[in-house]
Amino acid sequence: MSKSYYCTQSLNFPLRTLELCYSRRPSDALIKHQNRHVDADHLFEENPHREIHSLNSQLASYVRNGNVISAWALFRRMNSACSALNAHSFTPVLGACSVLPGPERGKQVHGLMIKTGADTGTVSKTALMDMYSKYGQLGNSVRVFEEMEFRDVVSWNALLSSFLRQGLTMEALGVFEAMKRENVEVSEFTLCSVLKACASSKDFKRGKQVHGLVVVMGRDLVVLGTALIDFYSSVGQIREAMKAYSSLNDKTDEIMLNSLIAGCVRTRNLKEAFSVISTIKPSIRALTSILSACSDISDLWIGKQIHCVTIRFRFTTDTQLCNVVLDMYAKCGKIRNARSLFDGIQHKDVVSWTSMIDAYGVHGYGLEALELFKKMSEHENGVSPNSVTFLVVLSACGHAGLVQEGRECLELMTNKYGIEAEPEHYACVIDILSRAGEIEDVWCLFSEMVRKGSKSTAAVWAALLNACSLNLDVSRGEFAAKNLLEIEPKKPGNFVLVSNFYAAIGKWDSVDKLRGVMKEKGLLKEVGSSKVPRR
Repeated sequence: MSKSYYCTQSLNFPLRTLELCYSRRPSDALIKHQNRHVDADHLFEENPHREIHSLNSQLASYVRNGNVISAWALFRRMNSACSALNAHSFTPVLGACSVLPGPERGKQVHGLMIKTGADTGTVSKTALMDMYSKYGQLGNSVRVFEEMEFRDVVSWNALLSSFLRQGLTMEALGVFEAMKRENVEVSEFTLCSVLKACASSKDFKRGKQVHGLVVVMGRDLVVLGTALIDFYSSVGQIREAMKAYSSLNDKTDEIMLNSLIAGCVRTRNLKEAFSVISTIKPSIRALTSILSACSDISDLWIGKQIHCVTIRFRFTTDTQLCNVVLDMYAKCGKIRNARSLFDGIQHKDVVSWTSMIDAYGVHGYGLEALELFKKMSEHENGVSPNSVTFLVVLSACGHAGLVQEGRECLELMTNKYGIEAEPEHYACVIDILSRAGEIEDVWCLFSEMVRKGSKSTAAVWAALLNACSLNLDVSRGEFAAKNLLEIEPKKPGNFVLVSNFYAAIGKWDSVDKLRGVMKEKGLLKEVGSSKVPRR
């Protein structure tokens, strides 16, 4: 892109004011600061003849504090009233432009930099590279880099980050090789970025070489420790990650510990994660991470050990952590343990109540789930159920065959709590009614859902199809099957549901035809499995 393009774009710069910020929907961060530009105007009006370095300092302060609206407003006033803008004026405002929506503003600033001759320095061009990179305009970022007369390690790092932001890991590694050829002295940031690229590309050999380079160069392992642990964890080399962690001795911190534990959990090396936790006081975040993994794979033994750790370090007052322990016991089938823990939570939140209700419902204790739900509604702390709570209550009614209770729950949800029923709620109630043989009520509920403007999702059509299979409703079942396959034509489970429907009504030719379609599309039925929790 030529310099003339940038100059042309910058001609309207003084007229392009803050309406650019409001021409698009602002983010939460922008909403937070959108009125602060008034402060910048007042600041300038009170002393319009302040020295440029003082105004530049104020610009930088605004950007550091995340007040990009004020930074942009102040820069605009400076541009209107002051002709002595320099590189230190543009560098912070480029950072503000990369946060504000749309690339037009940044391009205009670039054009003004060319007009004022402030685009020649390494610092200015590096800021431009970073801005274009954050816009996703990799080509412009590379062009600015190529225009540099002198490139320091910061500018090389900016180029490296530009490729990484776009997911171009091999190109990023190519930049690192070019840095070595140019004899650029790499920084810790460089090595962290390269390790990230190696992790993304699963390049264990190159990452190992970078680790060796870190040791040879005598770089600070404390700074690079987390990057090394993340790299080894990403490529499945937990032993190497633990070696890197152990080599730091007492220089480790909570971030490194959490990174190592997260890596162990991600690769299902739970015993290694537990061995790390047992040697040092863990954080609540680390324990939450490993407990979530225990729930996913139903590893009760390790889950119990982690529960003991939470008691030992007196973390039982943390509601979020207790909720995760409760969920672990529930998924491992230990309902009594889950209820005992639930009763001991000092400050129960909506997640606590919902998790325990779900535990009862999943294991067929529908009446117990409803009883607990009633207690939740009458609880003295006033914890109100949310959309997820009602979903698990409806699911519990479905598991236990509680038809009337399911109807009442749906009415309570909308009438008392003002929560709009979503397709998932309707699918649950459809399932409840269909199991009770009330097929006409199923279609009445579906009509009500459509009338209220709720979307007919695949889950709803699947529930309707299953209802038709159970009640041998042929014509409406074929209608449901058609809509289900139109919404999700590539999901094998849907073909299985439709096939089961045709088998239920005796249309075996349609069953054979569906199997042929699945074969043509390369769709395979998912293999069934079960998990037996370790005791």
